[in-house]
Amino acid sequence: MELLRTARIRLRRWEDGDLAAYFEIYSRWEVMRWLGAPPRRAVRDLAEARERLARWHEREAGLEPPLGLWALAPLEGAALEPVGTVLLLPLHDAGGPTDQIEIGWHLHPDHQKRGLVTEAARALLDAAAAAGVHRVLALTDPGNAASQAVAGRLGMADEGLTDRWFGITARQFAWTAGPARPAG
Repeated sequence: MELLRTARIRLRRWEDGDLAAYFEIYSRWEVMRWLGAPPRRAVRDLAEARERLARWHEREAGLEPPLGLWALAPLEGAALEPVGTVLLLPLHDAGGPTDQIEIGWHLHPDHQKRGLVTEAARALLDAAAAAGVHRVLALTDPGNAASQAVAGRLGMADEGLTDRWFGITARQFAWTAGPARPAG
């Protein structure tokens, strides 16, 4: 299922046929060093990639778009397969589900510094606003300057460090939808 297109990318569901692309992204320490609670580690093999992708499908089951884990695929270039993920998911804390939504992004190192994640995340935030979501958080590893720069380019406010999410310390950024624009 395709969620949206921009001038250079499309966001769509991860599919079983994307297993090799998923593995190519998440088997890299350059990507995984920033994701999840320690100990962080790269995906070891295709069997583990298949298992993780299946868990992603379970996690997004029942979520209405634009919520989900979206494969970021360029519209041009040698490989039209996914080169990253942009996610929009409900957040849970130690008390369980919250009313907060997280946006996040993961990108293959060969496709960084081209503005693809910023373009995809901006489009996903627009889709969130159109769906009635008015506040979205981005949670970054305190040392991940590249993701913090993306949050800044998206106009997200730096709310400082927090220990509320995922049992880790993260730098929290917040985006708030602007006033509705007239149609036309």
